[in-house]
Amino acid sequence: MRVVTARKYGSPDVFRVENWEIPSPQKNEIRIQNHNGAVNSADWRLRKPDPKLVRLFFGILKPKQPVLGISFAGVVDAVGKNVTKFQIGDKVFGSTGMQMGGYAEYICINESSVMTTLPKEISFPQGAALPFGSLTAIDFLQKSNIQKDQTIIIYGASSSVGTATIQLAKHMGAVVTAVCSAGNFSLVKSIGADFVMDYDSFHSESHNKTYDVVFECVGKSSIPSNLKHLTKGGVLVLVGASFKDMFQAAWISLSRGIQIKFGPIKETLENLNYITELAKKGKFKVVIDKSFPLESMSMAHQYVEAGHKKGNVVIDIIN
Repeated sequence: MRVVTARKYGSPDVFRVENWEIPSPQKNEIRIQNHNGAVNSADWRLRKPDPKLVRLFFGILKPKQPVLGISFAGVVDAVGKNVTKFQIGDKVFGSTGMQMGGYAEYICINESSVMTTLPKEISFPQGAALPFGSLTAIDFLQKSNIQKDQTIIIYGASSSVGTATIQLAKHMGAVVTAVCSAGNFSLVKSIGADFVMDYDSFHSESHNKTYDVVFECVGKSSIPSNLKHLTKGGVLVLVGASFKDMFQAAWISLSRGIQIKFGPIKETLENLNYITELAKKGKFKVVIDKSFPLESMSMAHQYVEAGHKKGNVVIDIIN
């Protein structure tokens, strides 16, 4: 089978296409013929690595797992002897989590992983694009305990996490302001944003409004600039926080009693099923910007890391 490996940390040029033997599932695993994957911000941060602290968990000198990729969508083509939840021929999608391995034609994964059956209303590319942004968004929204009629401003609203946050916050009854480039105003309005502004407007002196939740998706605005717009007792969310940001946020939370949410998310099957039901009913749209073939992984990473994508970038593994 074809896999794309990153056998060292570095730029997108580290990727290589290799041929591996097709794996066999263990007794509690299923094997998936992978139709589509996705490139997310977590992928390029692990590849780079950014922050450098990543090395402590994924390999000091080089990645312990050379095949990156968290999201997948495909068809079950083999099952272990103890598997009960899935059978050969099932269409499935989900997240491999920190096991990774999504940049491959076949994946073996425990049947209890965060994955579910792909409904007929959702395509393979949509299934691969759905997990990362939406599971990140819903986890942070739950941690923020956002309520009906509360206000939320989403910085980086046209990103994968941003487009998911808009829709989920609206579904929860919040009033949503989206911050993105002017060229993406129509996109964020089409998926539910009540108000829009560009980045210059967000940072301008005339912008003095405060919000119950300030949701920073892309790690490109400072903590002080975000706290300026946070209502007393509100919650600041830092999705793309650097190690420096995390340290600063922890100190501010401790010394000033301000709620700041950051760090790893908890992916759950319950949340994936919840979002899948919304998508089936047409209440959640998976936004896909571009797709790249598996062999063009370097180009896909370059595009995602540049920070200008709208929603998600998908990898085509089986044409």
